[in-house]
Amino acid sequence: MSCIELFGIRLNCVSLSEASHTLVVWMREDRPCRYVVTLNVDHVVKLQSQTAFQAAYASASLVVADGWPLVTASRWLGKPLPERVAGSDLVPGLLSVAGDLGEMRVFLLGGAPGVAEQAVIRIHERWPNVRVVGTASPRVELERDGADTDAAVEAINAVQPHLLVVGLGAPKQEQWLHRNAPRLQAKVAIAAGATIDFLAGVQTRAPRWIRRMRMEWLYRLASNPRRLAGRYFHDAFVFPRLVVAEWWRARKR
Repeated sequence: MSCIELFGIRLNCVSLSEASHTLVVWMREDRPCRYVVTLNVDHVVKLQSQTAFQAAYASASLVVADGWPLVTASRWLGKPLPERVAGSDLVPGLLSVAGDLGEMRVFLLGGAPGVAEQAVIRIHERWPNVRVVGTASPRVELERDGADTDAAVEAINAVQPHLLVVGLGAPKQEQWLHRNAPRLQAKVAIAAGATIDFLAGVQTRAPRWIRRMRMEWLYRLASNPRRLAGRYFHDAFVFPRLVVAEWWRARKR
C-alpha cells in the first residue's frame, strides 16, 4: 500500500473500495487490533502542535484523507491522493460487505446516551449480515483513562468484534485508540467521528448531489453553526498557509 507525506503526516494512497477491501482482509487475520484514522483539515491544523495527537496518528495502521481540500492540495503539490475516504462512507461501506465474513460483529463506542442504541436498530434493519454485539458511551478523559474506559475495554473484549466504531470526537477518539489498542480484542477499530450519529439518524448527511459538488462542509456548517463556525473559520485561515508552506518546502528541495 503506497503512502505519501503531507504536512508532516503519513497518508495511505487508497480509494474507498481499496480501504474497505484492506480492512475486510484484516478482520480475517489473527493479529492485534489495528486502528484507522480519517484525516481532515481540522486534524491537519491540530497535528501541527499537539504531540499526543501526532503520536496517535503515527501509530495508526491506516490513515485516509477525509476531505476534498486535502485531496485537492495533494494534487496541487504533486502527491495525488485517489479520492476522499470519509469515515461516514467507510463504515457503511464495510457494513455493506459484511457477507464476506459470513456475519460481521460490530461494537459501537461513543455517541450521546441512547444514540448508539438507535443506531443498532437501523443497522440491523439495513444490513442483515451485521450483528451489533455491544455499545458503550464512556466519559473519556483526554489525558487519562478511568473506570469508564476499563469497563468499555472489558465489554469490547468480551464479544471480540470484527469492527469497533469509535465516535468520541477528535482528538479524543484517536488518542483513546492509541492508548488502548494494545489491550483491545477487536480486529479493526475506526476513529469515525459523527458516524454513529449518522447511523442513528440523529444527524443527517448532506444529500448526494451536494457531496458530488464537494460542498458537504457547507451543509454541515448550516446544520450546526454554533459548533462548527469557529472551527471552520480558524481552519480556513490556517490551512491555506500550511499548503503554501508545504509547496515552498518542496520547491526548495
